[in-house]
Amino acid sequence: MPVPDFASRDLSHEATRSAGDITELLDVMWESARQATAAATAPASTSQLRLMYLVDRADHEEGVRMRTVCKQLGAAPPSVSRLCDRLQAIGFLERRPCPDSGREVVLRLTSAGRTHLRRIREQRETMLHQAIDAMPHGERHALAVGLAGLHARLTATGTAGHDATDGGRGTTSAA
Repeated sequence: MPVPDFASRDLSHEATRSAGDITELLDVMWESARQATAAATAPASTSQLRLMYLVDRADHEEGVRMRTVCKQLGAAPPSVSRLCDRLQAIGFLERRPCPDSGREVVLRLTSAGRTHLRRIREQRETMLHQAIDAMPHGERHALAVGLAGLHARLTATGTAGHDATDGGRGTTSAA
């Protein structure tokens, strides 16, 4: 990836382009980690992993309501239900009746599902750690500060894949 032209008048545009380039590169790396982990365990597609990440962010004891996951994924309930079917079949997810609503389903990762995500995250962290360790100290510091700021802005606007009102647990009332 070429070094951005920070002398440019449109620094925001350059940063956005760089972030996009990094995102694409990380997508390729993550897919590689997913495939490597899938070789050792049951495979999960990228869409299934996305669902697992959302469920994992929720309270492990309470789980997350299916309608909340549908909203966060921007997907119709039948599509999410099919993802859940596959994850349940390979032992990564469980569905339970919602304790306060007989019409809703709560999703929770099984211990096998949490272990699968932990392995993928460890592989990703190793890849990133190696790359970041090779950077000069000043660049590492700037990266840490910049990523913290980006994370704060993404989560403040609700674009990081979770509901800022309740941590994604679906505890808000239905509309």
